[in-house]
Amino acid sequence: MTVTLRIVVIIVSVLTTAMILRKIRNARLQIEDSIFWIGFCAMLILFSLFPGLPDLMSRLAGTYTTANFIYLAVIFLLIVKLFHMTLKLSELETKVRALVQEMALEDNRRRREEEARLPGCDKKGEDENGKNRGNALRD
Repeated sequence: MTVTLRIVVIIVSVLTTAMILRKIRNARLQIEDSIFWIGFCAMLILFSLFPGLPDLMSRLAGTYTTANFIYLAVIFLLIVKLFHMTLKLSELETKVRALVQEMALEDNRRRREEEARLPGCDKKGEDENGKNRGNALRD
């Protein structure tokens, strides 16, 4: 890795970390989600400061070139992050579905209570003349 590329990677990583910290401070990013990205930037800085480290790790992993090892490592980390985000999305979808069902049940209960309180209505929502007054509530 050339000195110029190492300097560029360090500068970009530091700027990215500063941006992430600013987003956390402005409450636009949760700390738990930002840990991954800060760790990713730290890994890039570490590889830039110590270029022999990726070479050593590449030899230990058995890849042909250091570039292949770095690509493999980055792809692996991004797949892990994608899996984590998929789990969070599934959890949120389950919570939204439960909330919508709870709201629908509460709305149904509230409508039945309102229909029962109407003067001159029986349990079915009909008045003394047999007309359905429940439709008036929905309109």
